[in-house]
Amino acid sequence: MTEGILTTAYIAASVLFILALGGLSHQKTARRGNIYGIIGMGIALIAVIASEFVTNYAVLAVCIAIAAVIGIYVARRVQMTQMPELVAILHSFVGLAAVLIGFASYLDPTAHFEGPDAQIAKTIHEVEIYLGVLIGAVTFTGSVIAFGKLSARISSRPLALPVRHWLNLGLGLVCLWLGVVFVGAEDMGSGLIPLLVMTVIAFAFGVHMVMAIGGADMPVVISMLNSYSGWAAAATGFMLSNDLLIVTGALVGSSGAILSYIMCRAMNRKFLAVIAGGFGTAGGMVAAGGDQGEVVAVSAEETAALLKGAKRVIIVPGYGMAVAQAQHVINDITRKLHDQGVEVRFAIHPVAGRMPGHMNVLLAEAKVPYDIVMEMDEINDDFPDTDAVLVIGANDIVNPSAQTDPSSPIAGMPVLEVWKAKTVVVMKRSMATGYAGVQNPLFSEENTRMLFGDAKASVDAILASI
Repeated sequence: MTEGILTTAYIAASVLFILALGGLSHQKTARRGNIYGIIGMGIALIAVIASEFVTNYAVLAVCIAIAAVIGIYVARRVQMTQMPELVAILHSFVGLAAVLIGFASYLDPTAHFEGPDAQIAKTIHEVEIYLGVLIGAVTFTGSVIAFGKLSARISSRPLALPVRHWLNLGLGLVCLWLGVVFVGAEDMGSGLIPLLVMTVIAFAFGVHMVMAIGGADMPVVISMLNSYSGWAAAATGFMLSNDLLIVTGALVGSSGAILSYIMCRAMNRKFLAVIAGGFGTAGGMVAAGGDQGEVVAVSAEETAALLKGAKRVIIVPGYGMAVAQAQHVINDITRKLHDQGVEVRFAIHPVAGRMPGHMNVLLAEAKVPYDIVMEMDEINDDFPDTDAVLVIGANDIVNPSAQTDPSSPIAGMPVLEVWKAKTVVVMKRSMATGYAGVQNPLFSEENTRMLFGDAKASVDAILASI
């Protein structure tokens, strides 16, 4: 493939990646965005494989075949509830690739810099290598820990070491000093030692950084690691002098950073406060000391009668719906109520579930119409005119303490104001707290009814009674 055709292919792939991001910004165009991304990646792969940079096609074919088999196997087995941890572990692969490519680029015996600006070019290349390995190492271990927390292999309770902020600062300063030593090394042998030491420190920093972040902040962590993986990919592009990889990495890195900002706004959190950690305890624990007030239990049959008698219904899904895989039955309930003249809509909080857009993906999988799925800002003012609200496995995102209790850990966090509706039915297994580890006074409000039990069994019983 000639250089002109390769450049054209890179430009076409970059345009398609930009169109993909634009499509993914809205539910109605998300499928189209995915198609653009798939086509763009296909063009990029074909262009790279056909370029002069690839010479050993046998090894490449074996690697692609092995990766394809593993990818297909994992994709067919993963459940929708496991998507957050899958995304996290995929981010770790990008980080590890950046680390390995960084070392390979530094140890490449064929890399030579000639001409009057050879020293400057060598210095720039070594800075690219150092930053790529640093970002990649932090992304790798941070994503692995995030995977462990999201999959419950590691407790989601934050690891709050007494001197964690000084520890992070110290690790950062050491990495900065090692970078100066690495770039100033006279030969490859003396430069390899600071690079290896920095890599170990960056691995440790990634572990500590995410271990210090509580379960309530995990949606922000996912988008943050997404941004890190993008910048790691961009650094890899600089190391390999691959313009497409630079553009793609920059797109992923910047979009992930913007998404992290949006997530922080949705939780009334500052990005640095999330990195500092400490917010959120292990989910499913009963609040300490915790009398949450008297609650009124209701049956599935009574809930069905309430929904049938309403004119306007809003459904608020949370992670409990994802765990119970209840989204398909919820769609059936929505259709039945619609056939009986009941207006049904869904209210989605930006941080509902374990990753950004988690609830939207679940509802799209169940073929819930896009036009009745509303974001928090679109629907929050409609709760006072709503007859019934059905909250399925959500907790912190419907907690009025965010507005009424300045001392609450979630004080100031924008929430769905479901308590303003005529009647609220909350579906939960127990009175356990959410991932923020705080009590929810909504449960004891006069207009709230609690439907205890497995969400799937409860919605099945509701559907049977409608």
